[in-house]
Amino acid sequence: MQDQNISSPTLRRLPTYLNYLKSLPKDHPENISSAVIASALGLGEVQVRKDLACVCNKGKPKIGYIIKDLINCLEEFLGYNSTTNAVIVGAGKLGKALLDYVGFENYGLNIVAAFDKNPALQGKTETGKNIYILDKFEEVCKRLNIKIGIITVPAENAQEACDLMVKNGIVAIWNFAPVHLKVPDGVIIQHENIAASLALLSKRLPERINA
Repeated sequence: MQDQNISSPTLRRLPTYLNYLKSLPKDHPENISSAVIASALGLGEVQVRKDLACVCNKGKPKIGYIIKDLINCLEEFLGYNSTTNAVIVGAGKLGKALLDYVGFENYGLNIVAAFDKNPALQGKTETGKNIYILDKFEEVCKRLNIKIGIITVPAENAQEACDLMVKNGIVAIWNFAPVHLKVPDGVIIQHENIAASLALLSKRLPERINA
């Protein structure tokens, strides 16, 4: 039923489908078609149908999907039903914002702490999350069996932070620093390129205004 070799573009679309389904009003019919989903999200119907077929075999011709079943399939496939602990390196404004964002828990991610070289940043955030000096990184990762790391340091410090994470057993890294990082085979890295996203918006804005 479920294709574990799902492509990256499909994987990036799955949370969009899930968010849309969860946003539907309570009085919405219990079933929904791929055509309706495609229309709502501005995607092709064939693409939506192929994407959903990767994670759920419960769709039926002329009926579509039972919404609650499709939500369950998506959450299970994306791992949202289980919680994974993560840590942040870089306790500046972005790091603190991510650390205190409670919405990640809906996606199975629990950011337990942040670390920074600056001793003045040690303490607790408004939500009670701990910010430690970087010297404690190894101890906390080992104690909590951390496998996900988030990098929010300046570009010039990002590779050092990445190497520290890999050294301490982290196998998945979410990088917000504007630099490409080198990781060994077996380590997953996702670069969050904010500048690229902004460029895309800037490019499309005149097209929309002049439409």
